[in-house]
Parts: sequence; C-alpha cells; structure tokens
Amino acid sequence: MSSSSTLTVTRRAAGVAQITMSRPAVFNAFDEAMIAELEAAFAQLGKDEDVRVIVLAGEGRHFSAGADLQWMQRASVATREWNLEDARRFAAMLCTIASCPKPTVARIQGAALGGGVGLAAACDIAIAADNAAFCVSEAKFGILPAVIAPYLVNAVGLRQARRLALTTTRIAAPEALSMGLVQQVVALDSLDAALDATVADLLLGGPTALAEIKQLYAKLEVGPVSAEVRELTAQTISRVRCTDEAREGFSAFLAKRPASWIPIE
Repeated sequence: MSSSSTLTVTRRAAGVAQITMSRPAVFNAFDEAMIAELEAAFAQLGKDEDVRVIVLAGEGRHFSAGADLQWMQRASVATREWNLEDARRFAAMLCTIASCPKPTVARIQGAALGGGVGLAAACDIAIAADNAAFCVSEAKFGILPAVIAPYLVNAVGLRQARRLALTTTRIAAPEALSMGLVQQVVALDSLDAALDATVADLLLGGPTALAEIKQLYAKLEVGPVSAEVRELTAQTISRVRCTDEAREGFSAFLAKRPASWIPIE
C-alpha cells in the first residue's frame, strides 16, 4: 500500500492493513521519525473505510527494542522544553493507536523492550510467538516508563505494572500471557496462522459495532456499576440497535447468509 522511511504499510488481506516497523538493523527501535510515521499511519488507516483491522508488526527477528538509544542520548542533553514536546509526541502516538476506531492487533516475535511493550499494550489484541520476551527496561537507563504506563497498567493491572517497571525483569511469553500483556502465545512458525484466525474473527463483526465497542469500553472501569454507567450502556445499545448495520446483521442471521460487511476475497 505504501512505505515511509521507517514503516511499510501493506494489505494483508481484504479489509486488513499491516503496519510493519522496518528498522531491523536496530531491532525496530523507534525515534522521532518512526513516532511521527506511526501516528500518521494509524490516523490515516483509522479513517480508511476499506480498512477493517490494523496489524502492527516488526520486521526481522524482533518486534521492537523500544526507544532508539541515539534518540535517548539526544534527549539527555536537550532542554526540558524540547523533552516535553518530544514526550507529548510519543504520548500522542500511543493515544492514536489506542483510540483507533479499527481493531488493532500486535504481532510479536523476539524482543519487545521498553516502548515496544507500550506499543503491544496500546493495541487491542497482542499475539506473541513462544520466543517473545518482554522487558520494561527504562529504569536501567536512569529514566522511567512514564508515557507507556497507562497502557501497561490497563493491560496487566497496577501491581504487575509496578513490578515490571521497578525490577526491569525480562519475562518470557508464557508469563506475559498469564498477566494479560498478551492474549495468545503460539509457536513462531504458527504466528501468522494464529494472527489470521483472530483477524477472521474480527471481520465477522460489524465495523460500526466494533468501533462502538472500543468507544464504550474505553469509558468503563473495573468496579461498581453506577447509575451513570448503566445509563451509558442503555443509551449506547438503544442507539446502535437502530442503525442500518444492526438491521443488516439481524437480517443476515435470520436468512442464514453472510452479512454484507464480511469481505470476500
């Protein structure tokens, strides 16, 4: 579909776009350029009506080594004002991924370090190969995982996120699965098959319904269900039931035919 200096965007299947981080020489570590290009790619694909699902992958042996060390070195000698604007751009990129109206799936192999863990946590679904390893490594460099913290906490909970950040311990794929950082672990040679199976499930849902799920669930928190939350859910479902997509969904189910949004290769 397109390419840039740090990314390649391809059509994985009908309705499915794949953004591949393409800096394998540095294990897909990201710098200012990749951050800008990731934000632009997710923003553009999020608005593309032909795209139903977005896959985030890393070229080569590793998913992402996180922050490029040369970028971090530049930051260490820059002004606080420069660092603030730089951090805001990183935060905006992760927000664009997390708030994308299309389902997002991280395809993880090899190392996911520092901000690479943040990328995985910002996606809706993360599928890892059994050779994947994760490390929230920032404290080793005298800094902290601040911008990725909300996404990490949302993925694994506050106590596990704190442990990962404080100890900088490297965890293998099975432990990442047990704490919810990823939702599936498969053999490396089965990674694409597992990814395609998840994508196929996502394509069965109505595009508007999936966007509504993401929007609603972003407003929900673990805890008591308040009157305001009950009203929010009631208002949401009553509105969505009246859409053309909902009418088509029920009609297709009763007629025992595929819904109109299911892509046909």
